[in-house]
Amino acid sequence: MRWTENAVMALKNLKSNKVRSFLTMLGIIIGVGAVIAMVSLGDGAKQQITDKISEIGSNLITVSPGRNAGKQFNNHLVELLEDELDYVAGIAPAIRGSKTVEARGNSTETTILGITPDYGTVRNYKAAFGSFVRDSDVSSRRKVAVIGSYLAEELFPGVNPIGEEIRIGGVRLEVIGVLESKGQSGFGNGDNLVFVPLTTAQERIFGSNRLSEINIQAADAGYVNAVAAQVEQKMMAEFEDDDKYNVNNMAEMLETAEDMTGIMTLLLAGIAGISLLVGGIGIMNIMLVSVTERIREIGIRKAIGAQSREILMLFLIEAVTLSLIGGLAGIFSGGGLAVIIGKFIGWNVQVSMGAVLIAFFFSVAVGLFFGVYPAYKASNLNPIEALRNE
Repeated sequence: MRWTENAVMALKNLKSNKVRSFLTMLGIIIGVGAVIAMVSLGDGAKQQITDKISEIGSNLITVSPGRNAGKQFNNHLVELLEDELDYVAGIAPAIRGSKTVEARGNSTETTILGITPDYGTVRNYKAAFGSFVRDSDVSSRRKVAVIGSYLAEELFPGVNPIGEEIRIGGVRLEVIGVLESKGQSGFGNGDNLVFVPLTTAQERIFGSNRLSEINIQAADAGYVNAVAAQVEQKMMAEFEDDDKYNVNNMAEMLETAEDMTGIMTLLLAGIAGISLLVGGIGIMNIMLVSVTERIREIGIRKAIGAQSREILMLFLIEAVTLSLIGGLAGIFSGGGLAVIIGKFIGWNVQVSMGAVLIAFFFSVAVGLFFGVYPAYKASNLNPIEALRNE
């Protein structure tokens, strides 16, 4: 009996028991689908984190106050770092806080950042229209603001906000620009921001010369670690206590985030893979039932000349066909589920071809592994005893 005849006969046998065949394949479908979905979503999460950190800048070092910084974390540190750091493209201090902003009878809670012009370059912010904060705005303590696109729509629906006025507490600020959209993400709404000159924010809005952060951009990604080491040295010399400051290297954060998402993806894929094994056990159980039900058929085939290896091949093909169809169905269902979830949460999820191939071949291997014993049992039946079976 040839391979093609065995395959056709296996398909006929499976078709004659549609419900049982489907239920047998369900474990494989769920297992493969879960593996594809988990790996794809894990890759999507990794890409999302990478993109967001890259937007900020992988050659960025951020210095922030520790729990015991007190009033020491101020403009003096910026002068110190500007004078003594090498391989630096820009230094951008900032003060931030949450405030209610009002305009034209509308109000909303937003994040206020007092910045210098270098903040736009260092943190990758640009004005979509209008202008960004300028050096003259900082030196003259001008009451001006650059707002995010979300804030522009909330406060000035259908109106060009340039030249309009917003109020933060008792401070009135003229809108001079609207930022390019950053979009919504797990890091918050990147468009719900107000940038004001650092001096204006410190003196008029927050009433403090403390800083919330100092952003330092290395001249090149290759200098990040060297610059971070210099910053650490200068901060320790200034504070004499590492509890008073934090130095964060974005390149290291990116590497750590990628490692963590990679581990989580493998863990989730491993858990999902367990259902593939459960599906394989289901295939073996159903194939054993099938052998018991078809003992007389096997006896007739052997009586008219079928070899044991042909009987073995027939049942093995049935097991592999079940896992093969289940694997294909699982690939489409898992890929579709991953894309749908990705759209829902706003991730750009793409189904990994590597995950598809691994899951597919693993499902076929499961069919082979768990189909061998039932097929072997069928092929070794005594034809005379099989024909006597009722």
